[in-house]
Amino acid sequence: MSESVEERISRVAFGGDGLVAAIVQQYDTHEVLMLGWMDAEALRRTLTSGRVTFWSRSRQEYWRKGDTSGHHQLVKGARLDCDGDAVLVSVDQVGVACHTGTRTCFDADDLAPVRGEA
Repeated sequence: MSESVEERISRVAFGGDGLVAAIVQQYDTHEVLMLGWMDAEALRRTLTSGRVTFWSRSRQEYWRKGDTSGHHQLVKGARLDCDGDAVLVSVDQVGVACHTGTRTCFDADDLAPVRGEA
């Protein structure tokens, strides 16, 4: 018998603020698109609707990527990390992921780290 949605959500280690980091990745290229925050209800909506839902810390409300922009995130998979304190959501990104109009939120500021050698 498969686990219920509530059983899957119960495995998440939400922080003291009731939130968990949700890393969003393009399912076929593995490109990291963005980071958002989810509470249990946002995760429930994501797991049951086929669209990614986040909790906006600034607006204190739920939001789905694409409801106003048309740049939807269609869920292809979701996994917990080993500690249960981060969620990786695989999506098919329709349009851009970043509110600045770029494909990914991680293309703006290269921190130029020293590169490790093998």
